[in-house]
Amino acid sequence: MSRSPLVSERIGQFFLGEDRLEYTEYGSGDRWVVLLHGQLMLRRMCQPLARALAAEGMHVVTLDLLGHGRSDRPADPMVYSMTAFGEQVVALLDHLGADQAVIGGTSLGANVSLEVAAIAPARVRGLLVEMPVLDNAVEMGMVVFGPMMLAARFLPFTVSLTRAVTRRVPRGLVPFWAGIVLDTCDQQPAPMAAVMHGIVFGRIAPPSSLRRAIDVPTMVVGHPADPVHPAADAAMLAAEIPAARFVRAESIFEWRFRPERLDGEAAEFVRGCWETRSASGLRGV
Repeated sequence: MSRSPLVSERIGQFFLGEDRLEYTEYGSGDRWVVLLHGQLMLRRMCQPLARALAAEGMHVVTLDLLGHGRSDRPADPMVYSMTAFGEQVVALLDHLGADQAVIGGTSLGANVSLEVAAIAPARVRGLLVEMPVLDNAVEMGMVVFGPMMLAARFLPFTVSLTRAVTRRVPRGLVPFWAGIVLDTCDQQPAPMAAVMHGIVFGRIAPPSSLRRAIDVPTMVVGHPADPVHPAADAAMLAAEIPAARFVRAESIFEWRFRPERLDGEAAEFVRGCWETRSASGLRGV
């Protein structure tokens, strides 16, 4: 893709009950795209792709899910689940007045996108998912995220100390993705433990029977050598969804540091979603 022209960017917020959620809009128009971040990360990680898609005429929105980024961070694990995150995306669409959107995201954001397709199929124009976490990733996910949850719950000083140290690094002096890593370390122990508890002990993704019933165009991006997001999960999802296609990235770093090819694939896919008939959601719904 050529260099992206400047597009308008606006920060907004809405309330779901007592909880405030914050988002950023890129571009304008009725071709909506919602992009969602990874676990414990923030919506700014979606900024490069959001800008690239907005430059192609899309109206892109990035959302900080509850417990993440600049949205509220309750310390109650009962408010966190994949289904709850999916409901937050639907509430965002209601707030924006968007009947449908292409929903996409990375890791946690990929799984939340699948939840939206399960709970509100009529609102989904297409799915753009990178690194879904499904059956093949459960054990490694527990190995990686279990200790983090326990540290936040029983050794909260480790989270607070990490936050204090990383906050001292000026974000303007480091590369973009280094800043994302530093921002991800900006956690509070109680909300962090609550978020991870809700995710780890809840439904990680819709079951295979529901995934097979998703009937919208889907682009699934996977890459090798990532045990937390195995390419086998991405390939399995692409095989389960009838209208899906699998795009293999060279590595987890390609879309971060050499994004031109995958940005182009994503832009072509999203354009196609809006040029086809209205999405029918889940078969039989």
